Amino acid sequence: MPRRFGEPLPLGDPAGLPYSKGLMARALMTAGVSIDRAYELAMRIEHDLAAQGARSVELDRLEELATEVLGEVTGPEVFSRLRRYAALHALDAPILLLVGGATGTGKSTVATEAAHRLGITRVTSTDFIRQTIRSFFSRAFMPSVHYSSFEAGAGVVDPETGDPTLLGFLSQTENVLVGVEGAIQRALNEGWSMVLEGVHLVPGMVPRRMDGVLVVHAVLAIDSKDVHREHFHVRDSTTGGIRAMEKYLDQLHDIRRIQDYIVGRATKLGVPVIESSDIERAITEVMDLVLTQAERLEVTV
Repeated sequence: MPRRFGEPLPLGDPAGLPYSKGLMARALMTAGVSIDRAYELAMRIEHDLAAQGARSVELDRLEELATEVLGEVTGPEVFSRLRRYAALHALDAPILLLVGGATGTGKSTVATEAAHRLGITRVTSTDFIRQTIRSFFSRAFMPSVHYSSFEAGAGVVDPETGDPTLLGFLSQTENVLVGVEGAIQRALNEGWSMVLEGVHLVPGMVPRRMDGVLVVHAVLAIDSKDVHREHFHVRDSTTGGIRAMEKYLDQLHDIRRIQDYIVGRATKLGVPVIESSDIERAITEVMDLVLTQAERLEVTV
């Protein structure tokens, strides 16, 4: 049976397990509530239960308390999201979340946080898979995988037949996706959910539907070239300069050409494109996509 994510909604059980403040706070944070407000609401629920001598909280009362603590707008939104998470938990299907987009659009940050909120422990990147392929195939045999996605044009045999940047990127993508398919199949054969991120998750080149699997594909993009450039500065400062920032800035034009190509394919094929200048908002939109897709899958099964 497929492993499901996370914890059930911790409302307590009148016949057994009591309400858990810690689990409720965790569930609220999963629903996008800040840690301080999550524990404030969880404590409010605990005090309310103690006053009533109860061991579990009714859904209607939970919504009332959420509205009191979080406000007339945020409270009902969080409660609705909690109920949707509970429905997702009850869905007996593994999750495959694909987060695509060009270099520097926040894919790894969004994918890691989404995996945390969903309780998914299998998280990997197409760059990791590309690095693994490099170890097995020499530059002479498979040149495209030995370059960054935006530099792979240097590895194509005949760049004069078209745009060398896109030719190299697509050549690299075709090779990397062989490894991606293997990683996905291994996870699903074992019944594990998985989050995969990377520039190589090009719409139309990866599956959008798989029997018995909740597949969600989103593409991240940054509209502003200046904001995109700033993301590399932020990444450089937060990672201690482990990546050569100047290389990315010097070739930002090529990176954004690849972004235009990916976004164009996504738009044509109906894959959601999420503006990721605001990472927190992008995470919320990705999570809403997962919940919406789960509701659709629930209706069809």
